[in-house]
Amino acid sequence: MATPIIVFDTTSDIEASVIVALLDSHGIDSFRISGHTQAIWPMSVNSLGPIRIAVADHEADTARRVIESHREDLGARVVRIRDEFEDLQDRIDYRFRDRGLLEHALTHRSRAAEDQTGGVADNESLEFLGDAVLGLVVAHALHEQYPDYNEGQKSKIKAQVVSTPSLARHAEQLHLGEHLLLGRGEEKTGGRFKQALLADAYEALIAALYLDGGLEAAERFLRREMKDALDQGATPNFVGQDFKSALQERLQALGRPLPDYRVSGETGPDHRKVFSVDVVVAGEVLGSASGNAKKEAEQEAARLALLGLNQSR
Repeated sequence: MATPIIVFDTTSDIEASVIVALLDSHGIDSFRISGHTQAIWPMSVNSLGPIRIAVADHEADTARRVIESHREDLGARVVRIRDEFEDLQDRIDYRFRDRGLLEHALTHRSRAAEDQTGGVADNESLEFLGDAVLGLVVAHALHEQYPDYNEGQKSKIKAQVVSTPSLARHAEQLHLGEHLLLGRGEEKTGGRFKQALLADAYEALIAALYLDGGLEAAERFLRREMKDALDQGATPNFVGQDFKSALQERLQALGRPLPDYRVSGETGPDHRKVFSVDVVVAGEVLGSASGNAKKEAEQEAARLALLGLNQSR
């Protein structure tokens, strides 16, 4: 059996993941090693402790060359591989004092479930907190922006602004999927592009901002992110906009059959189900979306189908 040789060490789970993926892309099998060298784990260890990356002895020199070729060279000084969260922090215009909070917010339960040490926590508790912070900030903004609207009108706008499809779109604009820490199974099934997963990570990010910088930091971020969606509340027919009816009218104008909405999957606990819906026309899927209610998912699937039809003209 080949002797493992340590070729890289770090205290960051995300940096360790980058190195493992880098070596894998060059056909080099690697292992994560915990604090003492006798315990080799296939998954990540506690992000607060040391993480060492090891390879078989006959591949050690090649692995080191690959790693060195991907370091940033600043003059004569070679520095560590760049912080994979640097671009994200630029996009959200916030620098975390506790980077661990950001890493926690982007850790999906599939990653935590594959960890054998119990040292990796998923982002579900942060998601719960972020949902509450989001609701408070949006409700406050609606109270200020639309003082003459009644409760029902503001509730409908809020539901649209904080819906799963809306949050997923914001996550996509931040390229949040690129930074998610996923388990192998979720990675293989396209977890980085799933609406429900992106929306959950977005809520967890809100919680991380709140915990690191207080309500002021979270509100500043959300006021900027949600401005366009909140402003649309003043436009006619924004509340309760019916994309399903619009899609039906568009298809009829094109002489095509009426759409059929099919539930393609359900995830999550009973008290917080996420439904995936396909809108199908003559056997062709024109749009797919997820939401906490079937009607919400259907509306978003119809919106995406309309967008596709308009782009194909």
